[in-house]
Amino acid sequence: MAKLFHLTQGVIPACDVTTIEEFQTLIERTCSIEGIVGYKVGCTLALRYGLPKLTKVAAEQTDLPVIYDHQKAGTDIPAMGDKFAEVCAKAGVKVVIIFPMAGPATEKAFIEAIFKNGLVPWVGGEMTHEKYLHREGGFIDADAPKEIYKIAAECGVEYFVVPGSKPDIVGEYNRFLSKIVNEPKFCMPGIGSQGGAISKAFEAVKGKEAYAIIGSAIYKSRDIEGAARRFCKEAMAFL
Repeated sequence: MAKLFHLTQGVIPACDVTTIEEFQTLIERTCSIEGIVGYKVGCTLALRYGLPKLTKVAAEQTDLPVIYDHQKAGTDIPAMGDKFAEVCAKAGVKVVIIFPMAGPATEKAFIEAIFKNGLVPWVGGEMTHEKYLHREGGFIDADAPKEIYKIAAECGVEYFVVPGSKPDIVGEYNRFLSKIVNEPKFCMPGIGSQGGAISKAFEAVKGKEAYAIIGSAIYKSRDIEGAARRFCKEAMAFL
C-alpha cells in the first residue's frame, strides 16, 4: 500500500462546517501548515453539496488527501459495501471511515469493497462520547470494539479510529492491536473541544503513527491558523 501521509504524526482538521465557503476558508488557512496531513469531511457537508464538489474544492488548494466520514458507514447490510465504496471512489476521496456495528459480515464486506475500489479503510470500534458502551449505559457490548478491530486487522486494515478523549483505552487498543498488526496506525477524534489532549493520546501509542482529528477547536477558533499551528506543534513533538 502506498504511503498515505507524508508524516508519521500529524493533525487532520475535521471539516464539520456549515457552508462550502467555510470549508474553503478552513483549507486555505491550514493547508500550508507543517503538520496538517489531510482533511476529514462528514456527511452533513457531503449531503448539502455533494462529495465530488468537496473533493474538487479541496484539490484546487492542496494535494493532501480527503478522508470521508459517513457518520457512520458500515451499519447496513453487507451488499451495500460495493455501492458505497464505488460512490466514494468516484467522488475522489482517498480514505473512508467505517464503524461496522452491523456485524462481522458487514464489516468484512465493506472493508473488501473499500480495498477493491482503491481506497484506504479506516475502522473504528469505540466512539468518544459517554453512554456508548453497555457498561456505561449505552447499547454496544463492551467487547464489541476489540472484536471489530480484530476483524479489521485480519482483513488487512492498518488504520484504526480510536477515542483520543480516552487515552487509557487507546493504550489498551494499542497493546491489543500490536499483537496482530506489525505497525498499527491510530487516528484519534475527541481531541480539543471534547476534552482529549494530543500529549496524552499520542503518548498512549508512542512509537506508532498517530493522527489527531480535530474539529471545532480549529474551525471555530477566532484564529484558525494559530489554533492549527499549536495543535501541529504538539503532534510533531512526537516525530
